[in-house]
Amino acid sequence: MELWFNFPLVASLTAIFFAQFVKVPIQYIAIRKLDWSLIHSTGGMPSSHSAAVTALATGVALESGVNSTVFAVATVFAIITMFDATGVRRQAGEQAAVLNRLVADFNTFVAEAKKWPKKEEKQKQRELKELLGHKPVEVFFGGLTGIVLTLLLHFLLFSVK
Repeated sequence: MELWFNFPLVASLTAIFFAQFVKVPIQYIAIRKLDWSLIHSTGGMPSSHSAAVTALATGVALESGVNSTVFAVATVFAIITMFDATGVRRQAGEQAAVLNRLVADFNTFVAEAKKWPKKEEKQKQRELKELLGHKPVEVFFGGLTGIVLTLLLHFLLFSVK
């Protein structure tokens, strides 16, 4: 069970779960909609990917120091992950939105076709996932979440010694 005493790992996993959970109340405050499916979805505020990788890098910094090779690896990994969240994944989400509009327009056209009324509702409503990536502010707050949460965990777990 030494795995559970690996502080950077515990901090990263805690950051993921915290960031995913906190999306629900943040969305409720923003748009007054309670959506528990956000707990296991991608995208949204804050970025759990950013929280995880910054928690990992912060945990490694606290355990091994900022001059260590493993901190360098964790930091580069965090930068690439956060860049990807705002770049490629976000663009994929925007493309999914366009494709969903095209599918909706096509489905409207097909609605008058002979077999359309006989299709199941699930077939009519199939959509691509649009919330894949993050806005830069979501990545920023995800990263901030990871750092602050890791510092709090470190203070709480290691100040007791």
